[in-house]
Amino acid sequence: MKEITENTIDVVKHDHIDQESIDRLELYGLDSEYNFSVNKIPTENPYTIDGQQARLAFINQNLNVSTDYLSGKKVFAEHELLKGNIENYIGMAQIPVGVAGPLVINGTVAQGSFYVPMATTEGTLLASYSRGMKACRESGVIMVVCLQAGVQRCPVFQFNNLIDLGKFVNWVLDHKQAFVEITHATSRYANLSDLGIDINGNELVIRFEYMTGDASGQNMVTICTNQICNYIIENCPVKPTHWVVESNTSGDKKGTSLALTRVRGKKVTAEIVLKREVVKSVLQTTPELMAKTTASFINGCVKSGALSTGVHPANALAALFIACGQDVACVSEACSAIIRMEVNGNGDLYCSITMPNIIVGTVGGGTSLPTQKESLSMIGCYGAGKATKFAEICVALCLTGEISILAALSAGQFASAHKNLGRK
Repeated sequence: MKEITENTIDVVKHDHIDQESIDRLELYGLDSEYNFSVNKIPTENPYTIDGQQARLAFINQNLNVSTDYLSGKKVFAEHELLKGNIENYIGMAQIPVGVAGPLVINGTVAQGSFYVPMATTEGTLLASYSRGMKACRESGVIMVVCLQAGVQRCPVFQFNNLIDLGKFVNWVLDHKQAFVEITHATSRYANLSDLGIDINGNELVIRFEYMTGDASGQNMVTICTNQICNYIIENCPVKPTHWVVESNTSGDKKGTSLALTRVRGKKVTAEIVLKREVVKSVLQTTPELMAKTTASFINGCVKSGALSTGVHPANALAALFIACGQDVACVSEACSAIIRMEVNGNGDLYCSITMPNIIVGTVGGGTSLPTQKESLSMIGCYGAGKATKFAEICVALCLTGEISILAALSAGQFASAHKNLGRK
């Protein structure tokens, strides 16, 4: 087992914006006079070959990426590459992919203009996000910050009584550094960053939290946690009567109040101030109406027992996750969001969204499949060192969708938009 010189497990966990990130954000600030390219996507002939070819040419010229598989020029035939992604393979489910943008971001990692691939069968979706992006562009840049990161696995252990459980817990807490070393020996990328204890009678849940690099990390943390548990069972003098590697506490594939108040994946927050004249001209409403509608929606969330206050972040995440080879089931947890829309002292509209469960990866999983690789490449997020950038793009995209839908609802346009664009 290799020597570990830094004890990462004792690092304090909290939301944080370091000075380097602040310096990057201050480079552009919230000023509308940014230097990012904002070339317009060709929207003519939306349902013809000519229109498709014009948009593909735009992507190839402006982004310098290949779209051979997305366009159908090449057909996937390397079936051996599907190992680890699927069993009993019979074919591909073809979902239309469109592009929205540019999404102009000033993030701690993601900075620039992004043309976002979105896979969906829901009419109005890309039009709505495109409108939200336009309102943001004409007001300034969306500021985005990744606040912290961590992926959990939470095994449960049962004992005859509290005395045995207490002895077990004390032994576990005395061996945290051994767990760090086991993690490093098991995975090239995982780092054990936190450990929590929750006791309920003679039952104990240990929350192991890891940093997982550029992978989403669910498999990684399962394998590492299983190795740690095997070490505990073999070496601890007090044995549990029963244990399993996951207690259904981690929030995997489900939204939970615990994950909402902590982090699972990456916790990201984004903000923008929409100018009053832009709200009127682009969104066809007023800051006051949007703020009032948002307040009503938050009240509705409380009355309905919703875990979070977002209107439809799941739409953005599902479309982006499918296009970019993510675990789509994670939308159920990733869509947790807290939104704010408030009229400021200048009469403009302050908008923000905070999403603590953005569990994404830019390596592993389905990210290397042909169309998914091309989609990630379109936003500069394929490969190592890109996961935080991708998470920031995800949350900025969600904010534009919240802005657009709340504008449509406040202006009475929601039904007409779906009538015009969402039907055959």
